[in-house]
Amino acid sequence: MRAILISIGNELTLGQCLDTNSPWLSQQLAAIGVPVRMHITVADDLNEIRTAIERAAREADVVILTGGLGPTEDDLTRSAMAAAMGVPLVLHRPSLDQIEAFFARRRRTMPEANRVQAMVPAGATPIENTCGTAPGLHAQLGGAEVFAMPGVPREMMVMYERAVRPALAARARGRILLTRTLHTYGAGESDIGSRLADLMQRGRNPAVGTTARQTVISVRICAIGDNPRQARDLLEADAAEIRRRLGELIFGEDDETLAEAVARLLKAGGRTVATAESCTGGLVAKCLTDVPGSSRYMLNGFITYSNASKVRLLNVPEELLARHGAVSAPVAEAMAVNARRISGSDYALSTTGIAGPEGGSVDKPVGLVYFGLAAEDGCEVQERRLGSELTREEIRERAMKFSLNLLRLRLLRTGSA
Repeated sequence: MRAILISIGNELTLGQCLDTNSPWLSQQLAAIGVPVRMHITVADDLNEIRTAIERAAREADVVILTGGLGPTEDDLTRSAMAAAMGVPLVLHRPSLDQIEAFFARRRRTMPEANRVQAMVPAGATPIENTCGTAPGLHAQLGGAEVFAMPGVPREMMVMYERAVRPALAARARGRILLTRTLHTYGAGESDIGSRLADLMQRGRNPAVGTTARQTVISVRICAIGDNPRQARDLLEADAAEIRRRLGELIFGEDDETLAEAVARLLKAGGRTVATAESCTGGLVAKCLTDVPGSSRYMLNGFITYSNASKVRLLNVPEELLARHGAVSAPVAEAMAVNARRISGSDYALSTTGIAGPEGGSVDKPVGLVYFGLAAEDGCEVQERRLGSELTREEIRERAMKFSLNLLRLRLLRTGSA
């Protein structure tokens, strides 16, 4: 079985939104032996959507559409499916009842516009949407199975798991492809590549490759097997070898972020942290508290952007600021040490630097950041020149990641996990 994915929406073709559904679906389908041979993105145009459906149904065994099932005039997927099938749209009363019940549970009257979501191509089967108002659709077109699902990622994912995957898994007979991504921080892509050169040779199974994004180097492993166990064994063997070679450079896998990795270690060790931020403006604290359960380890977050706030909130001595300037190792140390003392935390992170694009000098260029990590045994301070060519956003993001990684390595090396 081969699949083609069709993503629908002007917001996608105009570049206003990123299509995250197709990559996710490709991975899910490969895991049950249904390789995806093409991704197609189509604007909200009836004829173009119909043409895309007809072409895909001729070239693939499975066609999956996402988007265009809403209640507005530009939601045209159901009409395009009906046109491709050569049938009219008909009201599916049970779907209408489910949509009305969705609004009733929220003590709202269903708008008349939502009635169109219960219209289905004659001969098609609606797929219940347990998370929203737009039912999916399942139909046959020539020799192809056609599924239409909502474009909202959560609604699509739940519908796929509940209805589409079981239907396809029962028929799939292809080879199984499993993937895993290991994320690293602290080494460049060329360094990672040299350590894994033999594993990255072309034609090898598993296939291993790297991608770089904002100082995080991700190692992709793609294993193909005749059955799930064979593919999994190949995948696990390479993952174990890569972990052996890269060691503490690896902070997580698949969807895990650096902040989530730090949170995992803090929770496991029963440790707490506070932050004192200047140039990052609270970004470190935000990332730490984006993780569910952050109240177990996050005690305080100080945003001390001005010198006055550093003095008032963190008791940084005025003479220290006058002698060394806010962007300096002594100030980064004082910020971290005092944040830890005031909060009563096990650790405290501090950042002070020049995010630009203005404010730099020869001695202190844009991109210069000092990082502090205070602990019971003292305070470690590091200087990094992240690069004056970077944007303000890039400098702040890279500073956030460096700060978090500083704490991650301390937790690993002190056995706090």
